[in-house]
Amino acid sequence: MLDQNEGVTLRDEDWYGEEIADRRFVDCHFERIDLTEAVTRGVAFTGCTFGNVSFNASRHVDTAFTRCVFRRCNFFAAEFTGCKLVGSTFDQCDLRPLTVVGGDWSFVALPAADLRGVRVVDVRMREADLTGVDLTGATVTGVDLSGAQLRHAKLSRADLRGSDLTNLDPTEVERAGAIVSAEQTVVIAQALGFQIG
Repeated sequence: MLDQNEGVTLRDEDWYGEEIADRRFVDCHFERIDLTEAVTRGVAFTGCTFGNVSFNASRHVDTAFTRCVFRRCNFFAAEFTGCKLVGSTFDQCDLRPLTVVGGDWSFVALPAADLRGVRVVDVRMREADLTGVDLTGATVTGVDLSGAQLRHAKLSRADLRGSDLTNLDPTEVERAGAIVSAEQTVVIAQALGFQIG
């Protein structure tokens, strides 16, 4: 049976290096919690708020952060593998460097986030708000970006191979040196109004 916490507020706790597994947190508030080098496995956070929480060098495997809000949190060298962050919002967070492999980040709000050099591979990010995001030099491969908002995004030198770019307007992003596959160039050409013959 899962250990469940609901509506709890936790402040100024040291969870450095903790291993957290098979727990549920619903509508909880986490303030100034140190999760540096912590590991979560199969944990579910639903509708939780994280304020000034340190996720530095933490690892999250098959963990869900659904409809959560992250404010002024630090994710330096954090890793998310097979995690679900559907509907979560990041506000004034430090997200570099960050590694995300697999999982579902659909409807995530990351407007104007600094994601330079991050690694995002095989992730579902349908209808994510990536308005003004800086992905300069990032690896964003095999990512489902269908319906994602990418206006004013910086994609220079980003590796976008294998990602769904059907919603990308190439005239509204910085794209110098971005790497795409031959198949993606057809999609981009069509977005610019070219007919492929």
